Amino acid sequence: QVQLAQSGGGLVQPGGSLRLSCAASGRIFDDFGMGWFRQTPGMEREFVAAISWIGSTYYAESVKGRFTISRDSTKNTVNLQMNSLKPEDTAVYYCAANTLYNPSRDRAYAYDAWGQGTQVTVSS
Repeated sequence: QVQLAQSGGGLVQPGGSLRLSCAASGRIFDDFGMGWFRQTPGMEREFVAAISWIGSTYYAESVKGRFTISRDSTKNTVNLQMNSLKPEDTAVYYCAANTLYNPSRDRAYAYDAWGQGTQVTVSS
């Protein structure tokens, strides 16, 4: 079973940058895909980005060109670099692991382990 621990996040002005990290333990890290989702009050969890076990990346249209997902196998971490942040990026961000190889990488139901969530607030 995979355990995920998130770090990063906080308050940033519009146009600024933040980096989120997610450390995985409990299973060989290179064996499964990872993703990032975000959620605002009253809304469903929204896909942000995903990275496959071989390093292929996928992004929501709303973040393409601004966010970058990467994985560091030496540290068992997945990172989300967020640049040119906008107020509409404000949300709680969650990392997730897809250890069952579900092909629906942009759907929350495809992921079977979740981090604790971290708040990202973009405001002047």
